[in-house]
This record gives sequence, C-alpha cells and structure tokens, in this order.
Amino acid sequence: MTSEDSEDRDGKLPRETTELFGHGDAERVLLDAYKSGRIPHAWLIGGPPGIGKATLAFRIARFVLAHPDPSAVKVQKAASLAVDPNHPVARRVASQAQGDLLVLERSINEQTGKLYTVIRVDDVRRTAPFFGSTAGEGGWRIAIVDAVDDLQREGANALLKVLEEPPQRSLLLLISHAPGRELPTIRSRCRVISLRPLSSEDVARAAAEAVAEPSDAAEIVAAAQAAEGSVRRALALLGADALDLRSRTITLLDRLPALDHRALHVLGDRLFGTEPAVLAAFIDTVKGWLSARLAETKQPLARLDRWAAIWERFNAAARDVADYNLERKPLVFNVFAWLADASHR
Repeated sequence: MTSEDSEDRDGKLPRETTELFGHGDAERVLLDAYKSGRIPHAWLIGGPPGIGKATLAFRIARFVLAHPDPSAVKVQKAASLAVDPNHPVARRVASQAQGDLLVLERSINEQTGKLYTVIRVDDVRRTAPFFGSTAGEGGWRIAIVDAVDDLQREGANALLKVLEEPPQRSLLLLISHAPGRELPTIRSRCRVISLRPLSSEDVARAAAEAVAEPSDAAEIVAAAQAAEGSVRRALALLGADALDLRSRTITLLDRLPALDHRALHVLGDRLFGTEPAVLAAFIDTVKGWLSARLAETKQPLARLDRWAAIWERFNAAARDVADYNLERKPLVFNVFAWLADASHR
C-alpha cells in the first residue's frame, strides 16, 4: 500500500511490511541480478494497483542496504530478499529514518491537510542532491518513486536526468500502475518487472498480515475473493458495508447501457456520509470495471479511446470528491451516464 492506500483501512504500509506473497518469480529476478554484482541501476515495477509493487520495492531496498556487498557469502546463499524485521536497517526503513533511502510519493499539503494530487517537481529535484551526496554505511543510495504515474511532466523530466547519468552504487525503483503509459525515455532506461494480480489465497494471506487489528477470517476470505487479485482492494472491502456496496455497483455496471435511476439514487444515498473505506470501495469497483474494458484488445480504437477518456475523467472527479468532501450522488450519476453513453456507441 502507498500512503493513499493506508487511508482505506488501518494496516501496515509497504515500508513496514516484511512479508511478500505471490511474487516469488519477480523476487528471484531481483535477487539474482544483485548476486551477479551487475544489478541494473533502474527498475520499473509495473502492475495493477494494490498487488504488492511497493512491498517488493521496499523488500529489495532493505536487502541491499542490509547486505551492501553482493559478493558476501550471506548474499550468495540467500534464497529470498527477506530481512529480519529486527535488523537495524529494517527498523530504520519502517520508521523513515534510513538516510540512504529516499521515498518520493504524494505528500501532505500543510494548508489543506490533504494529499497533493501529484508528486511535486520540487520533491523530484531532491534526487539530485541525494544521489550527489556521500552515502552512509555500505555506500548504496536508493530511491523509490511511488508511483511514477503521479509525476507531472516536469517531474518526469527531472527524474529522467538522474536516469540518464546514474551514480555508482545507486538504485532507482519506479512503481507504475500503467507502465505502458510512462514516457518511452523513462521505460527505455529501466529494467521492467511486470507483476500480475494475486490469487485469492495470496490476497487473503497478505490482507490478514496487513491489517493492524485481527479481522474475522470469513470476512477476509470474502473480501479476497471479491478483490480481483488486489490486496489494496481487499483491505478496502473489509467490512460488510463495503462488500455489499461493491455487489450493488457491479450489478448496475453489468446492466449497462441500461440505467436504473431508482437504484442509482439508492446507491448514491448509501454513499452519503459513509466512511472513506466505503467510498473507496465504490471508486475501486468502477476502476476495476473500466480496467477490464481497457484491457480488451479486440475492440475498435475509438471505443478504447472513449474508455480511456472516462478513466481520466472519473479519476479526477473521484479525487475531488475525496479531497474536498463533495456530494457523492453526483459522482454516481455522472460516471454511470458516461459509461452508458460509451456503451451505446
């Protein structure tokens, strides 16, 4: 989970999470590259939201900082990137006190108390003095960008300068929910790892590990089965209200292009005054439905463009509703009107 994910439900953040579920192949690629002593300086870790991309990035960062010599016997014998949670590096990473690790993510606007909608270019420019300064123990400097999708064009260009002239013993771990949409100049300078959605069993295990307080096992299983491979989505769905709302939303989506205005009113009323997790469940369900449409390759390009335009429009509208606590019912009616219109054509 990113800082945004943590708003869905109390739980561990990726910097605190030491377990990784379902991505053993990707982990072995990173470990083998490090063991070789010739690990690429930049990695683009791609895949749908909430499946463990940030967790994997922090996992390799902890391992490298805890074992800075790739030729060391302990590294060469390692079967995974696991680091003891009590290791000093693991504790410092969890508490954001590891000086050789820079994490770029959307920060809090001190005036509004809300997250910025983008990673600001001024934050990205911190990478230059960070990589230009003398590293501490072990000599490695590591930056995690979570996620590059949140960069403005100026921020992406500032990051590109670091990618073009990487310092020695540096690692840049770029997380992306849609790697194909990143600048070609960024993609071409990175080794790409694509993560797939998790099995429902792995989602359930990861969700049980992530929640701060014990949850009902049956509830976790139900959320995992509905989460379509995303731990983030499962955490957002934990709670009967969120699961029921997701079911109602899917029913209405499956009826498109037909619109049941009475049911939409009921859905909008259900969202009124609800906790952020329930609104997140609605937003995530619509995004999941749209993602499936965008993934369909055998469709006219014009229709694909319409789905992509709605994706951008809905994301912006949903952010405004969440950030400024706007009325939820207009969001419900607007997105279903957009989707119905696109489905008709």
